[in-house]
Amino acid sequence: MTAPEGRGIAGRGDTFRILHVSTGNVCRSPITERLTRHALADRLGDPLSGGLIVESAGTWGHEGAPMEANAEVVLADFGADATGFTGRELLDEHVIRADLVLTATRDHRAQVISMGHSAGLRTFTLKEFTRLVRAIDPATLPDAREEGVVERARALVRAAAALRGWLLAPTAEADEVHDPYGAPITFFRSVGDEISQALDPVVTALTGVSAPH
Repeated sequence: MTAPEGRGIAGRGDTFRILHVSTGNVCRSPITERLTRHALADRLGDPLSGGLIVESAGTWGHEGAPMEANAEVVLADFGADATGFTGRELLDEHVIRADLVLTATRDHRAQVISMGHSAGLRTFTLKEFTRLVRAIDPATLPDAREEGVVERARALVRAAAALRGWLLAPTAEADEVHDPYGAPITFFRSVGDEISQALDPVVTALTGVSAPH
C-alpha cells in the first residue's frame, strides 16, 4: 500500500494530521479531538488554514455512533463544539494518514503500533507526549510564522520520539487517561479537565502560540 501525498507514512505534503485514539471513540477520543480543535482555533483562528487536521477513532470503535451525552456536556463546559461527530473504528488507513497518533492509554498505543505502518515513532499516549513536549526547548523548533505550522509540528514529533527513551514516566499510571464510559458526569468532567491540561502544552508547542488569557 502506498501512502498518498501528505500522509504520515510519507512525511510529505502541506497538512499535518493528528489522530486521537481510545477504545469506543465515544468518550475520551471525541473529547480530545474536539478540545484539540477548539484550542487550535483559539491560537490560529482556523486550524485548517495552518494545515492541521484533527481526527479520532477507536480500537473497538462504535462505527457511526454519536459521542456519549456526558462527553458533549464536557465539551460544552469548555465552549468546544460537539456537533457532527460520528464514531469510527480504527483502520489501517487512519494510522497511515496520521502524522501524530495520541492515545488514551499505553494499551491503545501498543495496539496502534502493532498495526505496523512505521507508526512507532509517531505514536504516543497523550500524557506521554505532554511530558516529552515539556522537555523540548521551543527555540529548537522551526518558527511557525516563517516555516509554517506543519514543519514545526513535524519537528516536534521527531524531537519527542528522540527523547522517549530518556524521559520515562514516573509511574505506570502517569501516562493513562481512564475510561469514563458509564460513569457519572463528575467523572467525565474530571477526565475532561485532565485531557485539557495535557493538551495545553502540546497545542502551544505545535503552534508556537500560547493560550489566550
